[in-house]
This record gives sequence, C-alpha cells and structure tokens, in this order.
Amino acid sequence: MSQEEFQQKILNSLAELKTDVAKSNEKFEVYSQATQSLVNFAFGLIASTTIITVVSSVFKR
Repeated sequence: MSQEEFQQKILNSLAELKTDVAKSNEKFEVYSQATQSLVNFAFGLIASTTIITVVSSVFKR
C-alpha cells in the first residue's frame, strides 16, 4: 500500500466518522424532543385530572 492510498483510506475513514457523529447528533436531538413532548403530555394529563377532580368536588356539594 502506497502512502497516497493510506492517506486516502484515512480520509475516507474520517469522512465516515464525521457522518456517524452527525447521525448520532440527529438521533439525540430527536430523542430529546420526544422526551420533552412526553413530559409535556404527562404534565397536561396530571393538570387536567387535577382540575376535573377539583371542579367535580366543588359541584357535588
């Protein structure tokens, strides 16, 4: 293997690594957004349940 072939092989490996890192960042961003959406959904459910419980308790009296 010549030095040029070796350098080209290293450059190709670095390009693949850069692509893999970009994909990992994308996956982390999607995971982060999904987690935030799930937290917002859970908070909404808890708030709705609390409001319904309080309102139904007030009107049953």
